[in-house]
Amino acid sequence: MGDKEYVYDTHCGLYCGACPVLMANERGDEEWLQATAKQWKRQPEDLRCLGCKTEITAVFCTGCKMRACAREKGLEFCSECSDYPCEMVKDFRNDDAPHHSVIIKNLERIKEIGGKKWLAEQMERWTCTKCGTRFGWYTEKCEKCGAEVYNAVAEEKDLTV
Repeated sequence: MGDKEYVYDTHCGLYCGACPVLMANERGDEEWLQATAKQWKRQPEDLRCLGCKTEITAVFCTGCKMRACAREKGLEFCSECSDYPCEMVKDFRNDDAPHHSVIIKNLERIKEIGGKKWLAEQMERWTCTKCGTRFGWYTEKCEKCGAEVYNAVAEEKDLTV
């Protein structure tokens, strides 16, 4: 899937560029996709993804109600909706997945500076400050240089303080 165009922003404010599934697709890591599909009791094709705003999304995102709602309303981001923040957004933000905890913060930042600048900030945020290697939501140490990285688990803790 290396010749495809990947899209890193989402309607809900997640940054797909730090999603381990999308990152594996982007680097063509079939071994990781096969092993992860087996671990998650899925088929490897269930993990094919180019990003939320594309037609090729992982099984976890295909049926997303927020995605469907935003598309139905013709919205780029949930924060453009007159019902924002709705119960779907609040529930998603407050579920058990640490990487979901940033969506309201991200949507507010997108409203403030716009999607393109936010994407640039996110690319920098999810890149190792020591060596410049991208890392994922749950990465604890940079795979290239071994430096500790600020992942979604740490960020969620900081958001609840």
